[in-house]
Amino acid sequence: MADSIAPDNTRNRNRRGFWLRHIQRWHWISSGLCLVGMLVFAFTGITLNHATQIEGTPQVTEQEAVLPTPLLQGLQTGADEGEAPLPAPLRDWLSEELDLWVGDRTAEWSEEEIYVSLPRPGGDAWLTVDRETGDVVYEQTDRGWIAYLNDLHKGRNTSTAWSWFIDIFAAACVIFSLTGLLLLQLYAGNRPSTWPVVGLGLVIPVILAILMIH
Repeated sequence: MADSIAPDNTRNRNRRGFWLRHIQRWHWISSGLCLVGMLVFAFTGITLNHATQIEGTPQVTEQEAVLPTPLLQGLQTGADEGEAPLPAPLRDWLSEELDLWVGDRTAEWSEEEIYVSLPRPGGDAWLTVDRETGDVVYEQTDRGWIAYLNDLHKGRNTSTAWSWFIDIFAAACVIFSLTGLLLLQLYAGNRPSTWPVVGLGLVIPVILAILMIH
């Protein structure tokens, strides 16, 4: 009997060790991937919660220029109304003259002018081109680095690459949390306070949501 029990105990220990090693590996890998992101998102969670108290003073800058005649003539013979990207020669000129990258953003065309909205994290911007005179006006509003981080937290006016980052970061956080839960389960036998603490982390937000949010 003793001989049959010993292999079973060894087998159980080996199985436990196997899962423990893999769970720990995934836990530390996901924690490494999440570390900086979690710190930034936690910090911006505080700044978003107190946005009205720490709101900065917007800084507005404006640049003006005049289109060269060849570019202006090209705009005068273009479409009268609608939405379309700016012509490539005009985008190149804006990049050189105003250090402004517009890319293939959609512009609003009318008979009098072309308007391009250029929102960005932490601020706003817009560009107008007068189709008769060639006057170009570019205005940019900067609300500060806290507003910039807040918009990154919300994914507001960011790029597709940032959207992918948020999705991957969220998946890594899920892995980090689930592997942490499995580690809690594995060590809970020697730590009686484990599940009461986990339960407290669930009960507190539930109670606050039921009683304090209306």
